[in-house]
Amino acid sequence: MKNFVALDVETANNHLTAICSIGAVMVKNGEIAERFYRLVRPIPNFYADINIRIHGICPADTEQAATFAEVWAELRPLIGNLPLVAHNKAFDESRIRATLEYYGLQTPSNAFLCTVEQARKVLGKRLNNLRLPTVAAYFGYKLKSHHNALADAEACAYIAERLFR
Repeated sequence: MKNFVALDVETANNHLTAICSIGAVMVKNGEIAERFYRLVRPIPNFYADINIRIHGICPADTEQAATFAEVWAELRPLIGNLPLVAHNKAFDESRIRATLEYYGLQTPSNAFLCTVEQARKVLGKRLNNLRLPTVAAYFGYKLKSHHNALADAEACAYIAERLFR
């Protein structure tokens, strides 16, 4: 697969609509053509301590951030009709869909692929786990800022280029 958009979201709490950051990487002809990262004011707007420990984003970071609807208005043209890819798409897709529904926005009909599912098929039991850093390292990619949405989207893009050939 040479053309797609890899996505990753981080969340403030366990609500499906609590996206607090989103990263996207557009890949064209096998090369990163564009990067997108935004902080988002989550709905509901509170942070669970465990989420802060995971990604380091706290309430002060998103106090003045745009809503997901505003961020989506910027991101949607970048995505266009390209396939979407996420590492553990069940997490990212469910959050994006729920948040779009919350704002009354249309869910895109783009194909949505999962690098975890594909890694399970292609790599079988070669790895101890299918976490993003593990799969990335298997393919020679050093993920430096795990749980930064843009860094995770870049790692996902790298993995997807190798798994969806």
